[in-house]
Amino acid sequence: MKIEKKELDLILDQRNKIEILTNKIVSAEIQKTQLISLYSELLDESNQARKKLEEKYGSISIDLSDGSYTIIENESK
Repeated sequence: MKIEKKELDLILDQRNKIEILTNKIVSAEIQKTQLISLYSELLDESNQARKKLEEKYGSISIDLSDGSYTIIENESK
């Protein structure tokens, strides 16, 4: 005994769509992992740059529009 051809075609079509979506999900997860890694690396680089600036200039607030800065006074006494 066999199921009808249209029923088999429906099952095969659904299975194919599930496989396609599964592959897309896996690909998206891989890309997500890569992006998180790049984000983490960039945060580390940013923190290192911030530390170097702090070593050179002390505690400052930088105006990103022109690079000028003001010294941040230590408020704890």
